[in-house]
Amino acid sequence: MSNDTHYQELQRILQSMKNAHLQAGPASAALRRDRLMRSIALIRDNHAALNAAISADFGHRSGYQTMAADLVTTINMLQHSADNLERWMAPESAEVPVSAMQAWVAPQPLGVVGIISPWNFPINLAFGPLAGVFAAGNTAMLKPSELTAKTSELLAELVARYFAPHELTVVPGDVEVGQAFSRLPFDHLVFTGSTTVGKHVMRAAAENLVPVTLELGGKSPVVLDSDADPVVAAERTLTIKTFNAGQICISPDYLLLPEGTESAFAAAASAFIRQAFPTIQSNPDYTSIISDRHYQRLLDLLEDARLKGARIISLAPEGEPDFDARSRKIAPHLILDVTEEMRVMQEEIFGPLLPVKNYTSSLSEAINYINARPRPLAAYYFGDNPQRQQQMAQLTTSGALVINDVMAHAALDSLPFGGVGASGIGAYHGIHGFRRFSHAKAVVIQDEAGTTNLRLRAPYQDKAALLTEMLTQSE
Repeated sequence: MSNDTHYQELQRILQSMKNAHLQAGPASAALRRDRLMRSIALIRDNHAALNAAISADFGHRSGYQTMAADLVTTINMLQHSADNLERWMAPESAEVPVSAMQAWVAPQPLGVVGIISPWNFPINLAFGPLAGVFAAGNTAMLKPSELTAKTSELLAELVARYFAPHELTVVPGDVEVGQAFSRLPFDHLVFTGSTTVGKHVMRAAAENLVPVTLELGGKSPVVLDSDADPVVAAERTLTIKTFNAGQICISPDYLLLPEGTESAFAAAASAFIRQAFPTIQSNPDYTSIISDRHYQRLLDLLEDARLKGARIISLAPEGEPDFDARSRKIAPHLILDVTEEMRVMQEEIFGPLLPVKNYTSSLSEAINYINARPRPLAAYYFGDNPQRQQQMAQLTTSGALVINDVMAHAALDSLPFGGVGASGIGAYHGIHGFRRFSHAKAVVIQDEAGTTNLRLRAPYQDKAALLTEMLTQSE
């Protein structure tokens, strides 16, 4: 099927959903809550099947990781929206210059929202945006990743069981389907994925002036200050670097260490991995790399660094290989003595490889290094000095900053989740998602005399003196 044929079929589905949205009128709070609760029911009722499908797509995906990040966290997001949507829906009063005038901001549904979700968290990054989309009174079309084909097929089947086609429609398919999907005239488009693909999505959306939320990635740094505990920093950094085998958009992508602390950090990292993963290849807690292509890309990054002079420390358990093509499991690796020409310092890693770079003087050197590069989706800082914590917060720009931990912000529905610059546009989660997927509509009721517009009515001669006075009066 050609790209144009895909587009025409998807356009037909979208137009049908738009017509249904307009005919139904604004969704009530009860209907919005019902859609959110049906989303929760879909996940709860089918959690075992979803877990199995995701693991099959990965080759092996830790069942605990799926439950924690893809199922329970997503249910919490949906429930948070259900619990708060009536408060979010309330109009917000606005100040008026005349007491008899009325003005407010009314949050209004946008219409039909397109969601292009990725493979690394196929439930969370599909239904997470829906927590805001449904709460705001919209309907949605979902294009899940072709890399998790079994999960995508199961989602299509389940969504058709829990939702009417005009509420939520799943469009499985390959890259061509994704390209056609991104060209559709949605009322809003959400894309989660790489910066490179995000540029194509934004370009396609621009043809119809479709507003976009882009959740991208980049190289999220971890900075250890001189007073940081290397054991705590190693444990908390590698907890996330090994979660989903590092296949997370906000996974630590490189480490900035004060010079002379590499040995202490490496020793702490090695001890932590021995305790957390006494075995890797046969360990159900350790996740495989999603595909042969991604597996080989990570090995190529490792070999490129080795050939260019990096010192590689494998954290594989004793007696086990560093990696195995049959399982597609790669043990965590520290990459020391990195240089800028190494690909591992240029590309987002998306795997269990952690480059380590030294800084020699003050925290300012580390901050300058971060600021000289594209703005990351998250930044992580370890150190207890309040002044230097504030320095890191004020002088770096990132989607989020977490102090003395890694990725702790992602599960807090009270916080916006999103990037800045090359790491993304827009944010969602909680009320921030509700606002992102609503139109803030200004509504004004003029007073009986039409007071505020009388100054614009001719003749102007009797009004000019007052304006002249306003323009010339001093502070």
